[in-house]
Amino acid sequence: MHHMDVKVLPAALRGVVRARSSKSQAHRALICAALADQPTRIVCEDESEDIGATVVCLSALGAIIARKGDSYIVHPILRNLFGSATLPCGESGSTFRFLLPVVGAMGREAEFQMKGRLQERPLSPLREELIAHGCEVSTHGSVPFRISGQLTPGLYSMSATVSSQFISGLLLALPLLQNTSYLYINESTELSPYIDLTLAMLETFGINIKYDGTLFTIPGGQTYKTPGFLHIESDWSGAAVWLCAGALSTDGVVCTGLDPQSRQGDRAITNILTKFGAKVNVNETEASVSGGNLRGTAVDAQNIPDLVPILAVIGAFAEGVTTISNAERLRFKESNRLSAATDFLHTLGADIVETEDGLCIHGGAPLSGGKIFSFKDHRIAMAASIAATMCAEPVMISGAEAVAKSYPDFYKDFAKLGGSIQIIWE
Repeated sequence: MHHMDVKVLPAALRGVVRARSSKSQAHRALICAALADQPTRIVCEDESEDIGATVVCLSALGAIIARKGDSYIVHPILRNLFGSATLPCGESGSTFRFLLPVVGAMGREAEFQMKGRLQERPLSPLREELIAHGCEVSTHGSVPFRISGQLTPGLYSMSATVSSQFISGLLLALPLLQNTSYLYINESTELSPYIDLTLAMLETFGINIKYDGTLFTIPGGQTYKTPGFLHIESDWSGAAVWLCAGALSTDGVVCTGLDPQSRQGDRAITNILTKFGAKVNVNETEASVSGGNLRGTAVDAQNIPDLVPILAVIGAFAEGVTTISNAERLRFKESNRLSAATDFLHTLGADIVETEDGLCIHGGAPLSGGKIFSFKDHRIAMAASIAATMCAEPVMISGAEAVAKSYPDFYKDFAKLGGSIQIIWE
């Protein structure tokens, strides 16, 4: 991948943009389809590096996945395959954390290859649970990271405060085992919307799991049954970036193809922008946002970690104080997102400090411009690009190629909405 710098000149965004396919839903659909009894056609208009990683890893495990037009045709993994598989996860946390228990449940041996900060991202208590149930697993931080042995059914336990990806990974894996397993969730806070997405996808593939508020009961010996065809819904996380740009613009931005009934947690963006004082309209197929007199507000980021960088940008342009709380886990993303967001906004002239569990922003100061770094994080690069539209001077974003992790066409859409950019490849 070449190094890409993007120079953004001040120009508010306006117009209509189509929301992209949900990365969260696509990961889950591809994995379920690879474990199914028959081929599945998954309509997914957009590709990204993270989804590409899941496709490559499932192929290495023996699935045959072809891209045809706007769809993935997935021929499932044959059950009696053996031998070690090499799984290049890139920087995709979902790919690694979902497939680790799945490989264990298949009784396969595999080594996971990782890039960027993925090997440093937390893996406890998932790693310990896999070891307690029959697998041999590398020490945390090993590259490549190896797993072997056969995962066994039984009682698993997780805290609801750890990454939802650990719980999702086990929910995908445990139905494959011979006997019933139980997954106990202690400190029962409400489960993250991401777990909802996993349960919905498992249901689509005929997997039966019961949850009573603290305990998942996962019968063994289940077969993933293909629905034959499914359509990946649009992504509220990617759309949120454009809707926030709309909140900074008089003319506003319309994002089409969004389902207001989605189970994705990030659809909360419309309520949050309303709280900030933006003009928000949502109907069955699209959301539109335009600017108002934005004023600071308090945001609980527990279920919307991916929205924090772009909400910090809104906070910088809103009068008064914006606090973002319950965001500790952002320190372990593609970058330490709390310090990365603080860093780039501070460089542009915002009054922002990192708190114990989030950010505090005194908004309303005019932002100047300058040179900032993406920290190789797609969400930081996108948020910084939106901030730049409102700066007095040009902003140079170094490492902007990071957007390809979730949104390869980001700058194409940015320009379509009237963004003024110059791209510099090195």
